Amino acid sequence: MPRTVCALLLAATAMMTAGVAGASTAPVYPVIPRFGGIVPMPDAAERPDPKLRYRVLFNITKAAPSPDKLNPSLEKVARFVNLLGADKVRPARGDIVAIIHGPATPLILQNAPYAARTKVAENPNIALIAALQTAGVSVQVCSQAMIGNSITPEQIVKDVVVDDSALTTLATLQLRGYALIPD
Repeated sequence: MPRTVCALLLAATAMMTAGVAGASTAPVYPVIPRFGGIVPMPDAAERPDPKLRYRVLFNITKAAPSPDKLNPSLEKVARFVNLLGADKVRPARGDIVAIIHGPATPLILQNAPYAARTKVAENPNIALIAALQTAGVSVQVCSQAMIGNSITPEQIVKDVVVDDSALTTLATLQLRGYALIPD
C-alpha cells in the first residue's frame, strides 16, 4: 500500500510540474525594456487590480554587490512596473517613487564621478534610471545622504530629484497613502 501511495504522489507531482515546466520562462519587458524582466503567470491568483491607484514608495538603501552591477533594489522597481504593465495597469507619472539613500546613494552619480569613486568606467544604473523616469517613476535621492557621501548636485544623473531627506520623504509619502516597499 505505501508503494502505491508513493507512486500516485510521484505521478501527481510530475503532472503538476509538467504544466509549469511547459510554460515559457523567457523574461518579458512590457513597460521597461531591458530591465526588471518578468515571467508571465496567467493563472496566478492575486494579480494587479486595474481599479486601484497604485501609489508605491520604494526605499532603496542597499548598494549593489559590486559597483559594475545594477543595483538590485532599483531593478526591483522596474520589475514592479513591468508586473503592473503586464496586466494593463499603468500608474500615473509620480505615483511610483524610488527614494535612494544610505549605501545605495552613489548609484545616482554620472559616469565621471562614479568612475572616480568606484574605478568602474560607467555607472551601470544610468540607463535603468532613465528607463524608470521614461516610465513615469520619480527617482529621488536624499540630500543628507548626498552630503554624507560627498556628492554634489552637479554630479548626479539628470532629472534625479534631490529631497531634503529620505526620512521625511518616507514619512510624508506614507502619510499621503503611498505603500512602502523596503529593499
